[in-house]
Amino acid sequence: MSIVATAPDRGTPAQRGDEQRPHRSRSGIGDRLTLTRSVPMIPALLLLVAFMLGPIVYSVYLAFTDNAIRGDGAAQTSFVGFDNFIDAFTDGAFWNSVGLTLVFTIVSAVIGQNILGMVLALLMERANRVVTFIVTSIVIAAWILPEVVAGYLLYTFFADEGSLNTIITAVGLPPQDLLFSLPILAVSFANVWRGAAFSMLVYSAALSSVPSDVYESAAIDGAGPMRRFWSVTVPILRPAIATNLMLITLQTLSVFGLIFIMTGGGPAQRSQTLPLYMYEQAFSYGQLGYGTAVALLLLLIGAAASLLYLRLLPEEDKK
Repeated sequence: MSIVATAPDRGTPAQRGDEQRPHRSRSGIGDRLTLTRSVPMIPALLLLVAFMLGPIVYSVYLAFTDNAIRGDGAAQTSFVGFDNFIDAFTDGAFWNSVGLTLVFTIVSAVIGQNILGMVLALLMERANRVVTFIVTSIVIAAWILPEVVAGYLLYTFFADEGSLNTIITAVGLPPQDLLFSLPILAVSFANVWRGAAFSMLVYSAALSSVPSDVYESAAIDGAGPMRRFWSVTVPILRPAIATNLMLITLQTLSVFGLIFIMTGGGPAQRSQTLPLYMYEQAFSYGQLGYGTAVALLLLLIGAAASLLYLRLLPEEDKK
């Protein structure tokens, strides 16, 4: 006779008197940890709301009022709706400033700083260390100068008895007064002189990441320097080009001190870009509401330019 060993029947959990212990929720622990880690960020969030979001909301409010430094708007501020924007769109001086802002941005940023920065970066890539150090130091020195100092230096350069006329008269050419005859081009040149260093640094960093074997393969295939530039360098630098254009465009749209020191927006408003027009309306004429409305329109122009440049980025760089 065989004996089969079987495990003793311990019965059901209820019969054993055992109770199922509740399991601790992992999601609950994760939520508490997330909340605990977020507590130290609360002071920073409050500061951002107070010093960034607060002024933005207040500026939007001012744009729809007749708030002023003096006059009726100073005694009692009233909500005027879209009247400030309508006044801007029907003001010839506003459209003059819009046109000059576009000229200043395209000439000094899109063409001047962008192309000069690219050329300097390409030249520095092939130059020896001494030349690279000297040129980079000179270009960056112009960039780190305070805007007021740079404006005064360029004013003395273009003045009647300045360095420009001293040079051109020494070679037998007639003197020029660009601050009077072509003021928007004079301030555009000043902005190129001051801001080309940023584009040069952006493109130098981008060029340093391009593998040398790509150029070697293109040279073996018979591509010349210009063909290598357009077929190899430009496609690889496309994200850097779009990013650089967006940044220098936004910076140029807000340039104020350089133009104010050199020309003050004159003569006869021929160099009065939108920042100077906004300053004149808000502080010279005291119309804070109208000046803030112009500032919001300038912000919309910058946003439109940013969206345009983002379309230049490859799809993989937008993610």
